Amino acid sequence: MNNHSYPTGATQAKDRLYAQLAASLKNMSRVVGQTADLFEQLQNDLDAMRVLAGTHAAQFMTVATELNPEPAGESDSTSAPEE
Repeated sequence: MNNHSYPTGATQAKDRLYAQLAASLKNMSRVVGQTADLFEQLQNDLDAMRVLAGTHAAQFMTVATELNPEPAGESDSTSAPEE
């Protein structure tokens, strides 16, 4: 008997499929890394948008106060009326 093992068709197919799997996993790892980077950038953008929205809200309230000043005596609208 001959003890030399030569790759069979099934072994070659299995090796080819393992190589494809390895390539797919490597690609998926790269794409997941890119996605993580994009999520980090998204978080930074959302933080910047939150700050910008707060700034615009403050500007809007300042302009509204300048354009519509409260009449004298009504500066505290939450207090009970005086008798």
